[in-house]
Amino acid sequence: MFTLADTIRRTQSEDDGILLDIHHGQMFSLNAVGSQMVELLEKGLDEGQIAAHVARAYAADIETIRADVRDFIAVLQRHHILQVRGAGSVI
Repeated sequence: MFTLADTIRRTQSEDDGILLDIHHGQMFSLNAVGSQMVELLEKGLDEGQIAAHVARAYAADIETIRADVRDFIAVLQRHHILQVRGAGSVI
């Protein structure tokens, strides 16, 4: 389970979102799907649940979406945006 790192601030509009890393001064722009995935991660859904949700919402191939969700989470981890829920260290 993931949550946003303590140094991340998130804002969301109807169609997209912004993540701001206040520690490193970096800003990340999210499209509607990325913003939705971050929201689902914060709600405690795992990769498979997120992929199923997105595939249903957009009538897309589940295998393609699974790969996209995995890649998206990897990018968030690489930029220290996510941390394991309940853990003190960023992954």
